Amino acid sequence: MPKALDALTKTLLQAATRAGADAADAMAISASSVSIEVRGGVLEQAERSEGTDIGLRVFVGQRSANVSASDTSTRTIEEMAERAVAMAREAPEDPHAGLAEPDQLASARSADGLELCDPTPEPTPDALQDDAARAEAAALAVKGVSQVQSAGAGYGAQQIYLAATNGFEGGYSRSERGLSCVAIAGSGTGMERDYDGDSRIFQADLRDAADIGARAGARALARLDARKPPTGSYPVLFDERIAASLIGHLLGAINGQAIARGASFLRDAMGEQVLAKGLSLIEDPHRVRATGSRPFDAEGLPTARRAIVADGVLQGWTLDLATSRKLDRPPSGNAARGPSSGPQPSNWNIALTQGEASRDDLIREMGTGLLVTSMIGSTINPNTGDYSRGASGLWVENGEITHAINECTIAGNLRDMLRQMQPANDARTHLSRVVPSLLVPGMTLAGA
Repeated sequence: MPKALDALTKTLLQAATRAGADAADAMAISASSVSIEVRGGVLEQAERSEGTDIGLRVFVGQRSANVSASDTSTRTIEEMAERAVAMAREAPEDPHAGLAEPDQLASARSADGLELCDPTPEPTPDALQDDAARAEAAALAVKGVSQVQSAGAGYGAQQIYLAATNGFEGGYSRSERGLSCVAIAGSGTGMERDYDGDSRIFQADLRDAADIGARAGARALARLDARKPPTGSYPVLFDERIAASLIGHLLGAINGQAIARGASFLRDAMGEQVLAKGLSLIEDPHRVRATGSRPFDAEGLPTARRAIVADGVLQGWTLDLATSRKLDRPPSGNAARGPSSGPQPSNWNIALTQGEASRDDLIREMGTGLLVTSMIGSTINPNTGDYSRGASGLWVENGEITHAINECTIAGNLRDMLRQMQPANDARTHLSRVVPSLLVPGMTLAGA
C-alpha cells in the first residue's frame, strides 16, 4: 500500500536530521493521468501513468542541496538524505538561503473553499475517447477541412504535500480534464492548420466537444490562401489566445530573479507607469476553480491577492524568500517548486483590466493592420525590451478582415507596447491568465 504523503515528508525530514542537516523541507506529489487520441474515429493511442515523486532540500549552515526520487522505500529515503547533506557541504555558501521564519508561515494548510479538485469520478477511457471522436468528427464536418492532425482528451489528478523543519505542514489536491483538436484545411503546399481546446478543473465546466472541433476547423479554414503583409508600421491586434504572452513578458521582467541580476527592462521601473493609465494587473491566488490558485506557496508562505500594477503604475516584484532577502523586500508568497528543484519566483492567477470595446470594435478601429493569431520563435532582449517575433494571422483593411497572413515579423519595444496597448473585453475569465485581445497602435511589420 502506498505511503500517505504526510508520512513520507515526515520520514524525509527525520532522515535529513539524522544525516546532519541543520534544516530541511520536503515535498511529495502523487499523480495519475490518462490520455486518449483518436484518428479516423478509432482509438490511435492510449496512455495511463501513476506515480509518487519525492523531493528533499537540506541546509547545512548557509549551504543547500536538493535531491529527488520516485522510489519511496525507506532505504532510498535514507540514501537521499545522506547524499543531499554531502552535496550541501560541498555547495557554495549563500547568505540568502534558508527556510521561512515560523511567524512568516501561512495559517491555511489546505485548499478548502478553492475548489481545485473535482469530486466526481475519474472519466472512463471510453468517455475520453468519445470526447475526442466527437471533436474530430465536428472538425471534419467543416467544409474545406481535409483532415484532423490530432484529437485528444485527457484527465489528471494530483495530491501535493509540503513539510519543513520550521513547523510547516500542508497539502491539497488538484484535478484537470482537457480536450483539444488540431484541424488541417487545404491540400499540398497550400495546407494550413489551427486548433481549439479547453481545460477545466471540473469536468462539468468543459466545453462541448463538437464546439471545439468545429471551431478548430473554422480557424484552419480562415488561414487558407495566406500572403505576406506589406512592410511598414501598422497597428497590431494580438488575439485573446496569444495576448497573454505580452503580459508574460511583463511578468518575466518583474520576476525577483531577473531584478536581482539586473537583467530586466523594468529593473528601475518601481512606481513608474508601465501600462496605460486605467489598466491594472491583479494577482489573485484564491480564485475559485482556477488552475493557478493555491492556499500557500512552495515555501509555506501565505498567498494573497495583490495589485502588481495599479492604474498603470508598477507596485511590486514577484519574490520568493531568497530574492526577497537579496532585494531587502518582504516576500510576496510567490515561490514555486517541484520535487526535483528548489523554489523560484512564479506568478499565480493574473487578470488584466478588460476594456469596453469588443474585438470586432478594435478591428474596425485599427483600420489597416494585422490581427495576430499565432506566433513562432522570438528574439527578445530582456535588458532593453526590444521585441521581434514571427507571426501569422489575418489582414485587416479599412476595418474589415480581408485575407490570411503568414511569414511575417512583428517588432517593437515592450516598454512602449505595454504602455500603449488597448484591451478588448473578450478575456476568458476561467483561465489562470485572464487577458483580453490587445491592440498595439504601431509596430513594425516585415513581410513582402
